[in-house]
Amino acid sequence: ENMVAKPRGDYERFTEFLRDSVLEDWNKIVNHPFTDALAAGTINHDAMRAYLIQDHRFLDQFVVLLSSMVAAAPTLKDRVPACQFLAIITGKENTYFERSLEALGVSDEQSKAAPMEKCTQAFLDLMDEAVKTQKLHVMLSVLVVAEWSYLSWGSRVSSSRAQDLPFWCGEWIDLHCGDYFESVIAYLRGLLDQQGSKISDSEANECRDFFSRAVACEVSFFDHAWKLHK
Repeated sequence: ENMVAKPRGDYERFTEFLRDSVLEDWNKIVNHPFTDALAAGTINHDAMRAYLIQDHRFLDQFVVLLSSMVAAAPTLKDRVPACQFLAIITGKENTYFERSLEALGVSDEQSKAAPMEKCTQAFLDLMDEAVKTQKLHVMLSVLVVAEWSYLSWGSRVSSSRAQDLPFWCGEWIDLHCGDYFESVIAYLRGLLDQQGSKISDSEANECRDFFSRAVACEVSFFDHAWKLHK
């Protein structure tokens, strides 16, 4: 059971409070053996194919979630970084999936025909549920998990990665570390921290609920892919 060591008011940053409320699960994402195998280039091709087929299915719903957050954000200044990030998600990241699946021998037909895994559907449903609330603090709670957890593992493995990784390993790490991606996470966390300073206890509990469920989804997703590696 994850317990928050300190009450929300004792934290300078609301996002740190949220992370600490599920720290054990959070660390399972950041230190997941799947990410180590990815950085070593030793990940089994079947596991990587399955991971990418399923992860690519998040893209559309993620775009809906991120653009819904943009619409709910209070000012243009608060919208611009997410709009710029949307261009990367729908451009560079989308084509990464297409090129990687092709290199791993997966056709469009095979990708579409692959069954929807429970862990994928659970995360799609959670993103959809967050969008339907139309609440900025809720949508940000899910977005912050999706992006900050990936920055955390990406930054951890980037310095120790193997030389000459296949692009479908190396570029996936590159997409989730470095100055630009760090700036996206700082922006998303900053927005959620601002919300955290204004919201009621019941709204903060909504954030904790969505944040903790999103973290659980990420752990399940890595666990599922890792089972195929072994």
